[in-house]
Amino acid sequence: MAVLIIASHDRPDWWARELSLRDPALDVRIWPDVGDPADITYALAWRPPPGALASLPNLAVVFSLGAGVDHLFDDPDFPAHVAVVRVVDPYLTAGMREYVLLHTLRYHKNQPALDQQQRDHVWDDRARELRQADEQGVGILGLGELGQACASALTSLNFDVAGWSRTPKDLPGITCFDGRGGLDALLGRSRILICLLPLTPETEGILNADLFSKMPKGAYLINAARGGHMVEEDLVPALDAGRLAHATLDVFREEPLPGDHPFWDHPQITITPHNAAITDPRSVVVQILDDIARHKRGEALSTIVDTNLGY
Repeated sequence: MAVLIIASHDRPDWWARELSLRDPALDVRIWPDVGDPADITYALAWRPPPGALASLPNLAVVFSLGAGVDHLFDDPDFPAHVAVVRVVDPYLTAGMREYVLLHTLRYHKNQPALDQQQRDHVWDDRARELRQADEQGVGILGLGELGQACASALTSLNFDVAGWSRTPKDLPGITCFDGRGGLDALLGRSRILICLLPLTPETEGILNADLFSKMPKGAYLINAARGGHMVEEDLVPALDAGRLAHATLDVFREEPLPGDHPFWDHPQITITPHNAAITDPRSVVVQILDDIARHKRGEALSTIVDTNLGY
């Protein structure tokens, strides 16, 4: 029963070291040095090459090394019988909470406009509209673990927080909406909109011109979920027309973002290189080793993914 790490862009050597430190007897291999493919029972994966997992005949469990699992199901040959576990990392959750707080506060304080004033050598203390946190409608798309953590943190700062999810939620201090009708209600009150949705066929392209048109004019957008949520060609026109005031993007349809992409030079777009929240092997391998032990004993895994829903 060997473990294969197949995460070319996620420091596989670091993952291997942490696993071996905690279980020196574990047979750990790093792609593409698989050895005998029949030896592999468990895989730690982030954006594996198409068909790679299907080439492992005895693969039983895949651990997704990140908050989402869409990168696995993008593979048309993903083996349907394999269990998928979504890792839960308190450091990843904390990182996302910090990222969302940082950029929400930037927008609340109108920092993008102040940054532009500095570039223009303009002193104007009237640049920030007087609006208290409890008058600032913040909407969160997605009320899973990350969405709930961010909503709670924003509520603690007195922001007027609402969230939207596919199914009904009841969360203290947060106005919750669900379903298609609930989405429009959320958008209409969200001066700052934060996308933390899983990427599924239903949420693909949800950040589009129609959605932007239902937000208050001059609203702000933060996308820290997946690049596939955004219809990229709809964003710049919305910014140029004043429908949106600014966007902060951590994820893109193509990563790394090509050097000639128009987002790089747009004055109303802040780009971060998909580092809003980074999975820390030092904490995650504890869950992974526990789930491996559970699987060997025939017990239920901790955070198994519903492959039909995609999360």
